[in-house]
Amino acid sequence: MAIFLSFILILLFPSANAGWPPSPGYWPSSKFRPMSFYKGFRNLWGPAHQSVDQNALTIWLDRTSGSGFKSVKPFRSGYFGASIKVQPGYTAGVITAFYLSNNEAHPGFHDEVDIEFLGTTFGKPYTLQTNVYIRGSGDGKIIGREMKFHLWFDPTKDFHHYAILWSPRDIIFLVDDVPIRRYPRKSAATFPLRPMWVYGSIWDASSWATEDGKYKADYRYQPFVAKYTNFKAGGCSAYAPAWCRPVSASPFRSGGLTMQQRRAMRWVQRYHMVYNYCRDPKRNHAITPECWTK
Repeated sequence: MAIFLSFILILLFPSANAGWPPSPGYWPSSKFRPMSFYKGFRNLWGPAHQSVDQNALTIWLDRTSGSGFKSVKPFRSGYFGASIKVQPGYTAGVITAFYLSNNEAHPGFHDEVDIEFLGTTFGKPYTLQTNVYIRGSGDGKIIGREMKFHLWFDPTKDFHHYAILWSPRDIIFLVDDVPIRRYPRKSAATFPLRPMWVYGSIWDASSWATEDGKYKADYRYQPFVAKYTNFKAGGCSAYAPAWCRPVSASPFRSGGLTMQQRRAMRWVQRYHMVYNYCRDPKRNHAITPECWTK
C-alpha cells in the first residue's frame, strides 16, 4: 500500500529537477506556419556547402569553407524559429548558429541576437549559447551578454525547435516553446531597436568556441554538418506600416510571459544554465547596466 501511495504521489507531484521542464502552457510556434527555405531565405555564402531537400536545409563545414543563409527581408520585430539538428562526436571549434543581425547594414556598429551551438569534444554535451549585442564595434570589442545552457536533451539525436521572439519590450529565447531566457528592454542603450535580418550559419570559431579556445576544430572529422527545417518567421518587417502589432510570446497581446511560462523558464535556468554574464565576477558590469538596473 505504501509503495502504491508513493507511486501516486510521484505522478501527482513530480520532482522539481525531473528530466524535462514544466509545461509552459502556451506554444507560440503553433501561431506561425512553416515556410519552405526558398520562400523566406537565400544563400549568403558557401553555396557549395549547402543543399535543400524537401524543405530541409543541410549546411556543412570542411577545411575549404562553411556556409550561411539570410532572410530575404529585414524585420523590426517578430518570431523567428527553426528546427535544428547538430552533428554528434567531435565538433570542437565549430559554431552552428541561428540569429538576427544588421551587420551588413551597419558594419562595425551592428546589433545581433544569437542562438549558437558551441561545438564540443567526445563525451561532453553541447553548450547552447544565447547572446545579445547592441551597436557592436565589429573589431572584437563587442560587449557580449551571454547566457549558456546544457540542454535537457541531446540535440544530436533529433530535431528540436529553437526560436527568438523579438518585440519592442523584450527578447525571449525559446527551445521547443519553453522560454529559457528573457532579455527585457531597460533602456534604448541596451536594447536592439534597428531592423535586423534572420541568419543561419556553420563556421570555424576555434579561437573561442570550445572551452575558450582550448579545443580547436579538427578536420579529420570533417565534414561538420547541421540540418535545419520547419522554418518560421512572422512579425513586422522593416517595410510594414507603423500600426503593425508586434507578436507576443504568450496569450497576452501586450506581450510578456504567463506565470506558467515563467515557472518553466526558472526551472531551465536553475537546472540547465551553466553561465550568466551578469553573475561573472570577471566581467566589468559598469558596461552592462542592465545587470544592476531594476
